[in-house]
Amino acid sequence: MTSAETRRALRADAPSGGMASVLKNGRFLALWLSQLATQVGGNMVLFALTILVYRLTFNPATGQGSSTSVSLLLLAFLVPAVIFSAVAGVYVDRIDRRLILIVTNVLRAAAFLGMFVVAEYLGGTERLVGIYLLTILVATLTTFFGPAEAAMIPIVVNRAELLSANGLFTFTLQASFALGFAVLGPLFVTLFDVDMVLFIVAGLYLVAGLLCWRLPAHHPRDEEHLMRGPIGKTERAVAGIFGQLREGLSYIRKDAGIFWALTYLAITASLIGVLGVLGPDFAIKALGLREQDFVVVVLPIGAGLVIGILALNVYGKFIPRRRVIEGGMLAMAAALAALSLAGPISGLLQRADRAITPIDLGPLVSLLAVVVVLALILGFAYAWVAVPAQTQLQEELPADVRGRVFGVLNMLVSVASFLPIVIVGPVADLIGTPAVIMGSAVFVALTGLASLLKAPSTGRAEVGPTLRQGPVDPVSVATSIGSSVDLSGAPDRPLTAE
Repeated sequence: MTSAETRRALRADAPSGGMASVLKNGRFLALWLSQLATQVGGNMVLFALTILVYRLTFNPATGQGSSTSVSLLLLAFLVPAVIFSAVAGVYVDRIDRRLILIVTNVLRAAAFLGMFVVAEYLGGTERLVGIYLLTILVATLTTFFGPAEAAMIPIVVNRAELLSANGLFTFTLQASFALGFAVLGPLFVTLFDVDMVLFIVAGLYLVAGLLCWRLPAHHPRDEEHLMRGPIGKTERAVAGIFGQLREGLSYIRKDAGIFWALTYLAITASLIGVLGVLGPDFAIKALGLREQDFVVVVLPIGAGLVIGILALNVYGKFIPRRRVIEGGMLAMAAALAALSLAGPISGLLQRADRAITPIDLGPLVSLLAVVVVLALILGFAYAWVAVPAQTQLQEELPADVRGRVFGVLNMLVSVASFLPIVIVGPVADLIGTPAVIMGSAVFVALTGLASLLKAPSTGRAEVGPTLRQGPVDPVSVATSIGSSVDLSGAPDRPLTAE
């Protein structure tokens, strides 16, 4: 039976319906549980490694770790996506996707076990270098895993279930960031420390690899077996990569809507990365907490993100998508600016409380309370930018090239998003974290104003039948934060840390 016949048979056998129905599909359930394990585990690792790198570079004389070193960690997650995304999109179309999913999960589990050994038995600079190198390996494997995962969805579900399946994957991607990075990561680091988190996550990836055994094999088309010699492989790889790069650039030049969608995605991805770099220092210096306690900022962002997505489902269909995005951009800018001034704002509110109100509102106007509220607003605004922008990008690209073009577009988004991360660490070490956050707010505000003046109008902003484009959160920009996604039939994503 050919791969096309296999796909048709699987679709014919699968039940139609909503979310409950699609979860009764055993093969899809295995794929979704694999995604859940890798996304949650990847975000846990991102949090744990951020804390580990900050601790390894902590200087008692200055009372802080190196934000520059944390920037390098995030770059280790992101750079492979820039280099390998286009290549991954090509090879995912040529190799059995089930095999790719199994092998990349097992190899990433081995890499996390390697990190456990490095963190446990090496010291000083050797430990830091080992962490960076293994992180690069994990991120490289993720650029191949992401597209294969997304491309497997239309193979294991029928067309009637595709929207429900994509919606579940999108929600899982976003929720896994909140669960892994903001809840389980901090909890496990506090209870077991970083080393044990790496060991636990390695187990999650092994489980994901076992789950992928249940998926159907999906071999390339017969013509893709031709010219398998070294020369043929080289010619096709080189021609395919550069051809797809030209195709992606051509789409961007010709379609202003795609250009602006990429701009929005790059900004949201880079902002999460920037906050990840600055988080430990912000927790220590601005909030007087431990470095791992910057979860008090991350968790409300995750909660705001979920609330924002739910609000989009209800109200997005009544508002033009472009206005939703631009409103979200300006709200993000305002929240960031206020976050950089959280200390003075809290002090002002406390003085007003003492002077005006007859009751003590101290806990409600404390610095911690102000930061939590601003982070909640930031997460809500983030959802109103990232989700409509992803939907626009996925809707406007032709389905027959979506997977490969997403590989190129993901590379371009990664390039645009990691540049700020390169800069903010060293700059924060020089001028301080609040000043960098304020600078980010100004940049986001200017981009939002430029969009108001120049961006083309788009459709409504409901979350709707969205597919899923990679990484919008740190690991999605990192782990996956590094792969591209096409949930409708072409290669995949993403990240999401994995």
